[in-house]
Amino acid sequence: MSIAMHLRTLLPTLLLLPFLAGGPAVAEEAGYLGVKVCGECHTKEVDLWRNSFHDRAMKEPTAETVLGDFKDAEFTAHGVTSRFFTRDGRFFVRTDGPDGTLKDYPIRYTFGWYPLQQYLIAFPGGRLQSLGIAWDSRPKEQGGQRWFHLYPNEKMDFKNPLHWTAPDQTWNYQCADCHSTDLKKGYDAERNVYDTHAAELNVACEACHGPGVRHVDWARAAAAAKASGSAPPPAAPGLGLPVDLKDRDGGAFQIDAATGKPARTVQRTTHTQTETCARCHSRRGRIWDTLTPGEPLHQGFRLALLEPALYFPDGQIKDEDYVHGSFIQSRMYRQGVVCSDCHDPHSLKLKAAGNAVCSRCHQANRYDDPSHHHHTQGGTGAACVACHMPKRRYMVVDPRLDHSLRVPRPDLSAELGTPNACTDCHQDKDAAWAAAAVAGWFPDPARRGPHFGQALHAADSGAADAPARLLALAGDANQPAIARASALERLHDRADRPSPEVLLTVTRLLGDPDPLVRAAAVRYLDLTDLRTRTEHAWPLLADPARTVRLEAARVLAPLMTQGIGGKLLEQLTAALEESVVSATVNADRPESNLNLGLLALAAGEPQLAERAYRQALALDPRFIPAHANLADLYRGQGRETEAAAQLEAGLAIDPESADLHYALGLSRVRAKRLDAALPALLRAVELAPTNTRYAYVYAVALDGAGRTPEALPILESAAGRDAANTELLVALVQFNAKLGQRDAATAWLDKLAAAAPGDPAVEQLRQSLKQP
Repeated sequence: MSIAMHLRTLLPTLLLLPFLAGGPAVAEEAGYLGVKVCGECHTKEVDLWRNSFHDRAMKEPTAETVLGDFKDAEFTAHGVTSRFFTRDGRFFVRTDGPDGTLKDYPIRYTFGWYPLQQYLIAFPGGRLQSLGIAWDSRPKEQGGQRWFHLYPNEKMDFKNPLHWTAPDQTWNYQCADCHSTDLKKGYDAERNVYDTHAAELNVACEACHGPGVRHVDWARAAAAAKASGSAPPPAAPGLGLPVDLKDRDGGAFQIDAATGKPARTVQRTTHTQTETCARCHSRRGRIWDTLTPGEPLHQGFRLALLEPALYFPDGQIKDEDYVHGSFIQSRMYRQGVVCSDCHDPHSLKLKAAGNAVCSRCHQANRYDDPSHHHHTQGGTGAACVACHMPKRRYMVVDPRLDHSLRVPRPDLSAELGTPNACTDCHQDKDAAWAAAAVAGWFPDPARRGPHFGQALHAADSGAADAPARLLALAGDANQPAIARASALERLHDRADRPSPEVLLTVTRLLGDPDPLVRAAAVRYLDLTDLRTRTEHAWPLLADPARTVRLEAARVLAPLMTQGIGGKLLEQLTAALEESVVSATVNADRPESNLNLGLLALAAGEPQLAERAYRQALALDPRFIPAHANLADLYRGQGRETEAAAQLEAGLAIDPESADLHYALGLSRVRAKRLDAALPALLRAVELAPTNTRYAYVYAVALDGAGRTPEALPILESAAGRDAANTELLVALVQFNAKLGQRDAATAWLDKLAAAAPGDPAVEQLRQSLKQP
């Protein structure tokens, strides 16, 4: 079957595909037996788990499980006064609904426990919505025992996409699979409803160990054999459990006599335990519906990289990252430390109190001593976590420890704008003071050597040498894979075409041992021509990591418009089928439908792309990327009037969208309505002042309107933010030359030459400046 025929049949089917789910019967069929069966033998482990955060992840509302004050308590936020009360033994909240009017809503489930508890409310279509008002469950003396709003600084009403009734707060997509065991979302795209079920409501034994039926069968057979005096059944790998979380290599941490530091006696070769935890304890997107317990993270999830919105450039947490993205940056991860080295896997508590959890491996007389931490023994500053795991607060009241376990680098704070543990505590001091103190304690300059954050910051700040620094970071196998992949992402986002030296490194990294790096390297190839993509990305269609295969299929999708056939067509069709199935895992989200549309368009199916974009808008009319892409589709088909109408429809919903103003400006330029285009382009620049592309296009439009002098400050400001942007530099050379300002043009040309060494266009410009 050709890819066109395949997409015409498969894509519409998947857009309407109900995800079949079931209750206990389905769970039992899958081999999930429940904590009660596990507890028949594993009483100690179940007792430790009972009342843990995993046990309390989600509960039916009862007097024992509901922590909040429902005794006619009132709370006012964003102009809405909500009331919490009980009626006939049930818990209710009276608050603003999806149309802004007050209504009584029964609490369906409690969600979480400490330091806050949220509440879920059932809505039509099988949805559960997470209330935006939460209960602060900390002790009163710590500021707790109160109601508070999760978005205190947002303008919050029923029109806000973060309002508790909006799709972004739908439990079935946002939260469910990490708060329950073997959750089946059960979304029916045709009816836009959910039939969500789980093997167990909370996070129980089989959420980590996998379905226990084979293990229980083995254990019961062994017990029966022992009782009868017969030979026991052979022990299966992992005793029948699909996930083997124990260390089987005999490795242990011991103090290295030469360095005085802990080292594992056997190098760890698997990450099963860490990645089992990471399925929930990571910032990630799900890419596959049916997960095999114990398989690598990249088979079912796409991990978020060190994006500026989530992390500071040195990898410290900025937004919630759920631990794993931080931990894999750490030296401990590289040395083989796993979650259960510090945390009891059943109670989730630390294995020792305070610094004692660290001195289980690190010598206390060396590290838990003023000669190392330089603070009063037993004081706040002497805590290992105070310096090596500084906290950041999320959800208003929830302090999270940064699991990158980093050495404090106040010397980097002034350079990178990053926080540091020293001034987090000593808030009356600055980073220079802290850097001097640390340098005095630890004078060896090796402790303040180069850091990957310097390369990422160079890219984020538009430094002229950013591409070279990013390339060096991406190719450095001694750096954390998540940082190397993030360098490749920034290289991709900054470039409009690949340079030969970058492409040389990227093609080498297609064979990197880490799938994070391979996936980012494949993504970079979409900047290349189709022949280069085919040469380098085709082997990655068979990569063992699904994240890598999906990227390879995406960059190769345009081949389906080139008339390929035979085995090549079969291979790419199979790869694209996997991509379509992956995108429909979250068919309840506009983003996934947008991705389906992009895939269909790349494969030469614009009608299917239009359908997918429209499905995205049906799910969320406020989803601006779908408006922009649908308009761009119309533009590509010569339907300019419809394109402009689509952009204006989007702006009616979100008049503050820089993307839509920019696209509308371009649409008016193409319609030769330059006077009407300029205000739209200017508004895009005003709304997104850091977007240098918008600034460049606005400046070019000003030049086209005969207003070249007005364009120069726009370009100069943008070039100040992105000194390596050759597009801006070329325009500055040309516009200054056009105005007869040859000295200024030459100065900008020199900057262009530094940013693009060896580029023949630079010499052509230089020669043109010499002409009278």
